[in-house]
Formats: sequence, C-alpha cells, structure tokens
Amino acid sequence: MKNARAASALSALGDDLRLALFRLLVKRGPEGYAAGEIGSRLDLAPSRLSFHLRVLGDADLVSARRAGRFVIYSANFARVNALVAYLTENCCSLGSSCAPDCAPACAPAKPAAKRRSA
Repeated sequence: MKNARAASALSALGDDLRLALFRLLVKRGPEGYAAGEIGSRLDLAPSRLSFHLRVLGDADLVSARRAGRFVIYSANFARVNALVAYLTENCCSLGSSCAPDCAPACAPAKPAAKRRSA
C-alpha cells in the first residue's frame, strides 16, 4: 500500500459519523446492511448517508452490491487488513523486541504446540 492510499483511508475514517458507519458495517460482517437499514440504525437522512457512503467507497473501505431492489453495503475487509498491515509493517524495525506489542488485536492466534505423549 502506498502512503496516498493509506492517507485516503485514514482521512475517510477521520469523521465521527463515517467512523460510526464503518464500525457498524464491520460488526455486521460480509453480509452488510441495506442503505435504509444503515440510515435507520444511525438516524441519518438518505442524502447525508449517501454522502458518507460515497466518501468511504471512494477510499475503498466500503463496497456495494445489488440485491434485488436494494443496495447492500459492507466493509471491505481486505482493504482494512491491508491498511492495518501497512500501519504496522515497520513495527520494531529498529532492533528493539516488541513483537507482542505490535500484534493487532484481531491477529489470528498461533496454534498451540502439540504435546507428545510419552
């Protein structure tokens, strides 16, 4: 990821309402919400919601798909994971040992070592 793309994503998330909208979509997962449902949950007028969804979409943080007459919005998890990876890729690169501190909260746990029976 390049600096400009990361800055665009961070800028899009830098608004209270867009951050709340994005977090709502993250909670929902890949299934996403129809625009009307998002508006109801966040108490937003359709024009205001459209503006904020467009900003998040322009930053590639939200994707939209048609489902009949509805447009379903969901978080772009690949983009979010790329952003988190970009932000932490140089963690502890100056030689200090801080590996546990650099691990994102959602990083998959390492599998437990298998015990050998005697």
